[in-house]
Amino acid sequence: MSHASGTPRTDADHPSADRYRAAVQRRTVAVLSAAQVLGGLGVAIGLSVGGLLAAEVAGTEGVAGLAQTCGVLGAAAAAVPLARLTRRHGRRAGLTTGLLIGALGAAVVVAATALRALPLLFAGLSLFGAATAAGLQARYGATDLAEPRRTARALATVVWATTVGAVLGPNLAEPAGRLAGAVGLPPLTGPYFVSLVGFSCAAAVLFALLRPDPLWLADPERATAGGARPRPAGLWATLTVIAARPRALVGLVAIVAAHVAMVSVMVMTPVHMHHDGVALSLIGLVVSVHILGMYGLSPLTGWLADRAGRVPVVVGGALLCALAALVSGSAPGHDAVLLGIGLFLLGLGWSCGLVAGSTLLSESVPTADRTSAQGVSDLVMNGSAAIGGSLAGVVVAVSSYGWLAFGTAVLMIGVALYSAALIRAATPRAGRGKRAGP
Repeated sequence: MSHASGTPRTDADHPSADRYRAAVQRRTVAVLSAAQVLGGLGVAIGLSVGGLLAAEVAGTEGVAGLAQTCGVLGAAAAAVPLARLTRRHGRRAGLTTGLLIGALGAAVVVAATALRALPLLFAGLSLFGAATAAGLQARYGATDLAEPRRTARALATVVWATTVGAVLGPNLAEPAGRLAGAVGLPPLTGPYFVSLVGFSCAAAVLFALLRPDPLWLADPERATAGGARPRPAGLWATLTVIAARPRALVGLVAIVAAHVAMVSVMVMTPVHMHHDGVALSLIGLVVSVHILGMYGLSPLTGWLADRAGRVPVVVGGALLCALAALVSGSAPGHDAVLLGIGLFLLGLGWSCGLVAGSTLLSESVPTADRTSAQGVSDLVMNGSAAIGGSLAGVVVAVSSYGWLAFGTAVLMIGVALYSAALIRAATPRAGRGKRAGP
């Protein structure tokens, strides 16, 4: 089998299979990271103006929140189909397709804005979410060939690469808007041109350079069968596989709970600050600190998950989210310092849940069910976050930001206790007190 075709060499084709596998893993992580920089830039710059664009087209700010909801729901809807495509045709096909659908969504957003067509705009934003789904699934590509004791670090490296685009993207919104205005288009469409270019370039990088496909090399039997179609794995069947394995279930709970907590508190913090008259620049700074906590320290999170174990980091991340919610909830809207500390801790807790939980989920299910489990986890994560973000606004409207934060803290303490209890109950008595792996 040729190297250029994207299928791996066999042991007989190469005298040092271990060295070859390690070299491919390093290349895979580098290629995925480069694509994440480009794709992350596209996602960040688009999301930074999506609400404003919807309000401009509709003529009312009442629909602004629907823009983010469409993106989140689009990511959730794309997660399982992209995972199925990955199972059948490899990582390269799944990730490239998701990014190209996101690029199509960006083009539809531009057209919808020019036509002042709100339903078409929401359709474009939903397609845009497929790029977010691809970015999330890219982290799993780093685990296909990773050594067991370095799996979390490999995953965290790809997560960390998102930082560059996430920070750079919003800062390019203004010059991109000026460029769009210069060619006669609404200025707010400029960022979506950048998204289109970013997604297209990321797809090109993956299509050209993600060879051999890490999923095929990790599963040689499927590769030698020509990528034969695996057995069907629906949503409920996959959830059953996860639920039957306590470590996989803890991983899924950690991913979903951390994301719900992060979205619920994060989306309402700017509103909390705005009601106290805080300047937009200061609100932006607090959000930037939050993003730093999410992505900036992910390599440290991965190192801890490999050294201390996945479950301790999952439990620690849940407790960090709880602490973050309590700190944020106790802060008045004008206290940017305390809110900044709270959101930084929230981002760090999210990073622990995502990195350690994703690693735990991936390594705890059978190889044949792995990509399906990864897609389902992203579906449940994004779907739950969409519900959580919507309910967060209701809670704040009915009661207060403080009560929202308190409820989030209770949820995350419950997740920490549940995770620890579930793992303890599933561990044989003779094995307690001994560390049997990561």
